Amino acid sequence: MVISHTDLSNWGRWGAADERGTLNLLTAAGLVEAARLIREGKVFELSIPVSNDGPNFGGLRSNPVHTMTQLPGEVWDPALLETADDLIVMSLQAETQWDSLAHVGYGGYLYNNVPSSTVTARFGAERNGIDKQLPGPLGRGVLIDIARSRGVEWLEPTDPAITPEDLDRVAAEQGVEVRSGDIVLVRTGWRRKAIVEGWSHEWIETNPGLTQECAHWLSAHEVVAICSDNHSIEQVPMADPATVYPLHGILIRDLGMMLGEMFDLEELAADCAADGRWEFFFVAPPLKVANGVGSPVTPLAIK
Repeated sequence: MVISHTDLSNWGRWGAADERGTLNLLTAAGLVEAARLIREGKVFELSIPVSNDGPNFGGLRSNPVHTMTQLPGEVWDPALLETADDLIVMSLQAETQWDSLAHVGYGGYLYNNVPSSTVTARFGAERNGIDKQLPGPLGRGVLIDIARSRGVEWLEPTDPAITPEDLDRVAAEQGVEVRSGDIVLVRTGWRRKAIVEGWSHEWIETNPGLTQECAHWLSAHEVVAICSDNHSIEQVPMADPATVYPLHGILIRDLGMMLGEMFDLEELAADCAADGRWEFFFVAPPLKVANGVGSPVTPLAIK
């Protein structure tokens, strides 16, 4: 992996044993202030369905396998009690999900000088696992709707990638300021494409997204976490073919920032455009998967 940066690192900022990264930017005062954004009690659920019919077509990840293990009438006398049970087998990052700080590293190290070798087949992530990041990102969420600003249903992977200047411009257009401790959600419209056209190899193998330089913007604004409606946050294919997910490397390994992928931002974006409020209370705890490197999540935005 070739990553062009020299100055972005939170290693040691919160101590040599830290496994939470930018979650440390969350404060009790910020949480109380964010709660005041709940004015009408409108709740927006931001996940795609956990279903056999999903965006994955084999390879590294597969769609969840959901099956019934008990049907009504199979165990008890139906006159007394009818029960049903089911089972799901799934990749933890095959749907709306968080990347943990053990998900990505380079140069032999994960976040905060932790050797990549601490992730093992037997024990999983001995350090930086998703369980160490609970309760996860929560507080003030800000939606930056790039697709709406560009006047399209969705951006294409061949469109100009999203730059720090784009993030500043669209936030200014929306009249919203990104502050320390915020969770930023970027809408590219890529989820809209799946709704209109269905899942496809193109959807999971390419996507519009952010440039590597956005790492500096996220660091300067002290953003807690970054989320998007595509599968990789950053633009795919990479602008520089010599790199492999460079933004992932910088954000997760160097800054200690969780990434939220495959969020469904459509209903929330429509409401924000209608009432002109692009900020909301955001909560999205991951599953407490011991030593996990990622987790499915059901994010909520509340206004």
